[in-house]
Amino acid sequence: MKQIKIMVQIFVPITLRLQDGLLRVRGHAMRYGLLACWIWLAVFFLCGFTASRLNADDSINKNWPQFRGADSTGVSRNSGLPDRWSATENVEWKAEIAGRGWGSPVVWGDSVYLTSVVNSGVTEPIKKGLYFGGDRLDIPKTTHQWNVLCLDLSTGKVKWEKTVRTGTPTAPIHLKNSYASETPVIDGKHLYVIFGNVGIFCFDLNGYMVWSQDLPAWAMRNGWGTSSSPALHGDVLYYQNDNDEKSTLVALNKITGEKMWSVDRDEKSNWSTPFVWTHAGGTEIVTAGTRAVRGYNLKGEELWTLKGMSSITIATPYVADGLLYVSSGYVMDPTKALYAIKPGAKGDLTLAKDQAANEYIEWSSKKIAPYNPSTLVTDGRLFVLYDGGILSSLNARTGEPYYDRQRLSRGAGFTASPWSYDGKVFCLNEDGECFVIRPGANLEVLHTNKLAEGEICMSTPSIAGDRLLIRADERLYCIRKAK
Repeated sequence: MKQIKIMVQIFVPITLRLQDGLLRVRGHAMRYGLLACWIWLAVFFLCGFTASRLNADDSINKNWPQFRGADSTGVSRNSGLPDRWSATENVEWKAEIAGRGWGSPVVWGDSVYLTSVVNSGVTEPIKKGLYFGGDRLDIPKTTHQWNVLCLDLSTGKVKWEKTVRTGTPTAPIHLKNSYASETPVIDGKHLYVIFGNVGIFCFDLNGYMVWSQDLPAWAMRNGWGTSSSPALHGDVLYYQNDNDEKSTLVALNKITGEKMWSVDRDEKSNWSTPFVWTHAGGTEIVTAGTRAVRGYNLKGEELWTLKGMSSITIATPYVADGLLYVSSGYVMDPTKALYAIKPGAKGDLTLAKDQAANEYIEWSSKKIAPYNPSTLVTDGRLFVLYDGGILSSLNARTGEPYYDRQRLSRGAGFTASPWSYDGKVFCLNEDGECFVIRPGANLEVLHTNKLAEGEICMSTPSIAGDRLLIRADERLYCIRKAK
């Protein structure tokens, strides 16, 4: 806009002088009038060109307000993002983060927000991959600090850090989990943070705590801990608290923290994040669970249910091209269900044994869902990333496969969900190695990017403007093309 103002300041006086010339020299009226018209046409053209460039710049989404972005899909349409990096190449900065946390960073404006829990004692090293024996039923006796951090997006320097609790944990966690695995959500005015079994905390963007609500330490399956992140819609914060004792979906006034409603859920422990779905028929809160996927209206009243999930549900629902994608694929279960659901559903959507579709289910499969990662839809293709380093690609509208269970790598597991930009798909494993894939009829790995040896990556990366933020066990990387 500054450029436009300068051009107007230059050309308006010239045009006025020409008009004055018209009044004083009538014989040259045609010549002056044509010149004035040409000048104003140039002004309009330049202003329009400049404004279009400014609007294009403004359209770049510099914010990443929740897990997998504003629409929960993990897809960015921003340009200029990097597809090559290492521990040093295209690293704008890296910040050491004390403690451990697997929640993704969120971004608003020029700030990055994330959580971490610092153990004053010794934290047991993580064992990567899928295995039995990660249960840790004993609660640590050492003092921990539950921290919320704000970093400068340009430099990685800490702007502020707040401790919301100091003490011993109230529940155990799985060896691969952390006490800060929930991703915060931000609306541009306030930051909302959940630490499972501890509390919900609302901060302004300067680090002042506005309100807080305690969370009871409900027992989780096998003592694995929590990871369900909050969701925002309007002035309401939603939290899906599925556990082995008292599962609920809770709606809080985001301004005051006051409980608006809470509904009991016929569920045991799950780790999925709720999704707020707005479509032509209204707005609903979608929750994925072991016993059923459910849609609730904004009063907490159940709209529809869908049974047929696996015994552990982790992935986050999302919408792409008008369809809701929900998956649940615990590795030890025969059922690994993935559904593509149409908007406007009512009642019981459960499929008969020999059915794959009905009035509200576009298509489904009981054999293809992943365990930890959420699926990804980009440019009409559905990508399914399995923990063991296997990738499938399907037609997102029909479920027909382009390729099925092609191996990416052996060894390290994949816990982070895949993401996409610039016509490419990115899959990050627990060793910090990222596979860059070109969508096509066959699996095509363009190249791989590797962070420092010994890194552990289980957090899903975040995208802000032309920056990619990758959280490792002890640090946060800001990846950006070198200028």
